[in-house]
Amino acid sequence: MNRAAIATLGAVVLASTMTATHTSAVDIHDTLMLADPTVSDHHVAFVYAEDLWVVDQSGGTARRLTSHEGRESDPHFSPDGRWIAFTGHYDGNDDVYLIPVEGGPPNRLTWHPGDDIVRGFTPDGASVLFVSDRESHTRRFGQFYTVPISGGWPTKLPLPSVFKGSFSPDGRFIAYNPQREAFRQWKNYRGGTASRIWIYSTDDHGVDEIPQPEGRSNDIDADWIGETIYFLSDRNGEFNLFSYDRGSGEMRQLTFHDDYPIIDARTGGGVVVYEQAGAIHIFDPSTGESTRLKIGVAADLIETRPRYASGDGFIREADVSSTGSRAVFDYRGEIVTVPAEKGDPRVITNTSGAHERAPAWSPDGGSIAYFSDASGEYALHIVAQDGRGTPVIHPLDGAGFYDDLKWSPDGAMLSYSDNSWTLWVIDADTGEQTRIASEVVYGPAKTQHHNWSPDSKWLVYTRNTMTYMQQVWLWSAEADESYGVTDGLSDVGEPVFDAGGRYLWFTGSTDAGPVRSWFAMSNADMDSTNALYLAVLAADETSPLAAESDEEEGIEDSGDGDEKDDGPDETPVRIDLDGLDQRIVAVPLPEANYSGLASGSAGTLHYLKSDGSQSLFGGSGPAALHRYDLAEREETELLGGVENFALSADGTKILATNGAGWFIAEAGAPIEAGAGALDLASIRVRIDPRAEWAQIFDEAWRINRDFFYDPGMHGADWPAMRTKYEPFLDDLAVRSDLNRLIRWMCSELGVGHHRVGGGDFLAEPEEIPGGLLGADFEIAEGRYRFERVFGGLNWNPELRAPLSEPGVSVKDGEFLLAVDGVDLSADENLFARFEHTAETIVELTVGPNADDSGSRTVDVVPIASERALRNRAWVEGNLRTVTEATDGRVAYVYVPNTTTLGHTYFKRYFFPQTDRDAIIIDERYNGGGQVADYYIDLLRRPELSHWAMRYGADIKTPLSSIQGPKVMIIDEQAGSGGDLLPWMFRQLELGPLIGRPTWGGLVGTLGFPVLMDGGRVTAPNLGIWTEDGFIVENVGVPPDIEVEQWPAETMKGRDPQLEKAIEVVLEMLEANPPVEPVRPPFPVRVRR
Repeated sequence: MNRAAIATLGAVVLASTMTATHTSAVDIHDTLMLADPTVSDHHVAFVYAEDLWVVDQSGGTARRLTSHEGRESDPHFSPDGRWIAFTGHYDGNDDVYLIPVEGGPPNRLTWHPGDDIVRGFTPDGASVLFVSDRESHTRRFGQFYTVPISGGWPTKLPLPSVFKGSFSPDGRFIAYNPQREAFRQWKNYRGGTASRIWIYSTDDHGVDEIPQPEGRSNDIDADWIGETIYFLSDRNGEFNLFSYDRGSGEMRQLTFHDDYPIIDARTGGGVVVYEQAGAIHIFDPSTGESTRLKIGVAADLIETRPRYASGDGFIREADVSSTGSRAVFDYRGEIVTVPAEKGDPRVITNTSGAHERAPAWSPDGGSIAYFSDASGEYALHIVAQDGRGTPVIHPLDGAGFYDDLKWSPDGAMLSYSDNSWTLWVIDADTGEQTRIASEVVYGPAKTQHHNWSPDSKWLVYTRNTMTYMQQVWLWSAEADESYGVTDGLSDVGEPVFDAGGRYLWFTGSTDAGPVRSWFAMSNADMDSTNALYLAVLAADETSPLAAESDEEEGIEDSGDGDEKDDGPDETPVRIDLDGLDQRIVAVPLPEANYSGLASGSAGTLHYLKSDGSQSLFGGSGPAALHRYDLAEREETELLGGVENFALSADGTKILATNGAGWFIAEAGAPIEAGAGALDLASIRVRIDPRAEWAQIFDEAWRINRDFFYDPGMHGADWPAMRTKYEPFLDDLAVRSDLNRLIRWMCSELGVGHHRVGGGDFLAEPEEIPGGLLGADFEIAEGRYRFERVFGGLNWNPELRAPLSEPGVSVKDGEFLLAVDGVDLSADENLFARFEHTAETIVELTVGPNADDSGSRTVDVVPIASERALRNRAWVEGNLRTVTEATDGRVAYVYVPNTTTLGHTYFKRYFFPQTDRDAIIIDERYNGGGQVADYYIDLLRRPELSHWAMRYGADIKTPLSSIQGPKVMIIDEQAGSGGDLLPWMFRQLELGPLIGRPTWGGLVGTLGFPVLMDGGRVTAPNLGIWTEDGFIVENVGVPPDIEVEQWPAETMKGRDPQLEKAIEVVLEMLEANPPVEPVRPPFPVRVRR
């Protein structure tokens, strides 16, 4: 189907969606989008519109229990049905709360600044069970805790890694998932993190696993009725309810939904409650039947009410009018103009149900062009600058999404780029489109630049080579042909014609190669600079930067003084292509980082400049706006701290932002800070959430249609998926429901890295930054005692340990007796005293005795997170274990990811240990990032030679290398780049893999258009393949030696996977001991 046909169909679909949204309402008698159900003998509780509700077990009209602006989730009834424990996101943090089933003020039970998520109750109902990663060295696993319903200090259960679970009625067993869920974004997931249910015995700490089919399945939400475990599984297709009898081992499928999966299930009152297709169902084991409950929720749904958006947080793209009188902004999907001084903001579009992007003001000042998806597909709209009249609309032939819109100076044409990185030109009157060029390779950030010549007859643009080096090309509008200007051996970017039409400005870099190789982790230490260059377009034109000599010219008659500057020369731009590469000259400025080139008047260039070098992930420091005068050969700094700017068509004004706001100022002189500030606070744009949500849903669908790496959508009928999920739009109550709905739809693609989030929420609770001391605590003698104080590197702000700083020096075993002079006992939750204390001074009273004797006061500054301290302690503990177990012969290096932090860790721990005979690389919990060639290249270095020196030991080449045995530890939480690293390790036969299969998420995401209200959705746009086909994704990398981390072992402080790695590497060393090189006799060079 061609793009025009798709556009027509899209218009019909979106129009019908909008009509349905405005003529229907949520059914208050049979409401959908109910979530997180839980059940007792008499009631069902659930979450709707991010609030907690309760209803009779048979259904009916629900009663609201909470109305806080923060969200509630994960409700669980106490065994007696009197209480509901839930997770409340009230202070920018997830904590445990308790509320009576009749209602009333919730009682807060936890105060730690980490997330505490409710999972149920203890069988006696005396305590709430929750999961938290508060004491984890990585965010990739949590642990179970219980907290009394009366409040107090939580007790940690001995299980080392948990996600969800529940106690058996007699408390002797816990059925739980040891790993986080990986399938919510990803239907039919079968990678290494596939959810398993373990049944843990509190008596002997043994574990049984609910059997899984060959090829894995996801088994979740284990809950008990007697000796039977009820759980959800996707082993036979969509998630359905199953039962497993712990005694007999009998397993049965109980429900057979084949349209939508069951999402959450819990037991209570002898039945199972679950959510499916936005509705709540009850399964009765005594009858074997499910009943869909008819529940009515009569809520005011204030988040669906039309309102006005304001402030500068929704500004995305901007341009300035031809004379600088106004600026135009893409503002939350609307086109808005703002005056430089007098007048009011003007909303040009007023279309809540359509997304407008990338405005560009015409050179004559009369029109504004932009892209709009009002038809269901993006088209070019051109409207009068005051917004009056009907816009001219041109459907577009490109790949679906468009940006970087630029008018030709004569106003007859516009150039722009699409999401396939194809450059187009369109006739502003007729809509006729010309495809100019397409990038030969895609990447994480668009580097394609294009600009018009002053006479509108040429378009200059850049295009990557296959090695990601940018070349400059010239397209002739008359000949409809492109001509190369640069050779591709240097990285040349941001070309722009001088306003006088005689020169072409651009940047060039000869050291950008490693940085432009964006996928390689080996570029992490690489940085680059560039310089400014100028090409003389006509062969007979003298270089404006030729050597000069002062000569006496005599006195000339100045005339009557009536001559005046008529502006830019109207003479057509003359380009002699032959020899053009020899007429490129360097602008006499030092190498730095130049960007944003623009020429507003003949012989001048505006640009951003930062003096630092540029790396892939780190910026080059703050940029300053500069102007270069070719005649004077002089650079002038106009203003520091500028992030972006645009010149008016007449070259006299400049629109710029410094991050704190936008301003319009004179283009030719230094700008005073604060001058010309635009009144952005007065922008008011009316939004209709339901209309926006329909557009966002459709746009998320289109983003996946147009960006997903597989045009066949992994076999999914993608139009049918939109049709399947679109009806739920009418039932959405809050913005988070929309994210949930998009996640349902996109999960049908069956792919990793598919994520949705963000958006404009009506209310966000204020974040209260709780403080932490970098310690574990225990209760002794009615007091809190420091069980373990974590050390750090106090010269490094990221590893500052509050209790080990100079002058503090708190030790293990001391007591925390008072906070800010107020006595502290174990009757209250310690962390409640540290609310809002992160990075502020707190006075502690500490001492060796619980009775206050021998105490002292110290001032400490709590930190917001202990993660870095705990991770360092875990890593260095493992390093000590390996060193001691191998007598210092084996190195240990942990790599948390395959990007910046992993690079830092590898440098920190690998190079100091390259004098060892062998190495263990631990990539457990590896979060991925890039292709880990940096690690691999260093690990596979061969020994080539040695060097003798007069003093000290001989050294080898390569110096930093280990030639002996290598072992890698992997696990279920390592994925993406953490999948690729062990795959490469195995392909290159570097050594055995030990542990558990990896996640199996080996696709990538390279950036996508922002959704109208600031939300985001991904559409994985690269996937790995070899001659064997597409690999690793949805499978993972299996170990050569599989080792489970059984609780009975790990709770003793053991690490079976690390122990096995030590055992194997020592066996490899024994089998192939390193050969100590023998230096040959020194040569005799004397002729005898």
